[in-house]
Amino acid sequence: MNSRPKNKTFTVLFRLVLYAMLGALLFVSKEVFAFLPNIHPLGMFMLAFTAVYRWGALVPIYIFVLLCGIYNGFGTWWVAYLYVWAILWGVGMLIPKKIYTSRMGYFVLPIVNGLYGLSFGALCAPWEALVRGFDFKQTMVWISAGLSFDIYHLLGNFAAGLLVVPLVLLLTKLERIYVK
Repeated sequence: MNSRPKNKTFTVLFRLVLYAMLGALLFVSKEVFAFLPNIHPLGMFMLAFTAVYRWGALVPIYIFVLLCGIYNGFGTWWVAYLYVWAILWGVGMLIPKKIYTSRMGYFVLPIVNGLYGLSFGALCAPWEALVRGFDFKQTMVWISAGLSFDIYHLLGNFAAGLLVVPLVLLLTKLERIYVK
């Protein structure tokens, strides 16, 4: 039996600590996989956090973005991080909640996550083009030059996407135990 008092202050504090830990998890997971080219579990985590925490998922996402800037330096790449992860979150918000916990999720979520990985360079391209002074043709060359890395991103994200449904089920179960 859970004897913890259920009050609003506890819930808010619990969420703040939880979101901070999830943001740190995102950062550490990226760094642990840094030796692999564009292969990491970020998309998997972000889709699962979006499914369970909805708008609250933006908190760990932007904690992650801030930690990346602090650790790696706030270079021009970092500005793209300010919007590129919000795009994945937005796509995740558009996916009906029941897909995240159904058999259909094992098909849809790896595809969504994989396509996001494939398009990552293209999503960063507008900012890079602005910073580097590229015209449209130069931007297309820049995108195509990065496609070989984005193929790895596609494959890694697809594989990680297979774990979104089990992660959502686990987070939902933990949410019921500790918060509600």
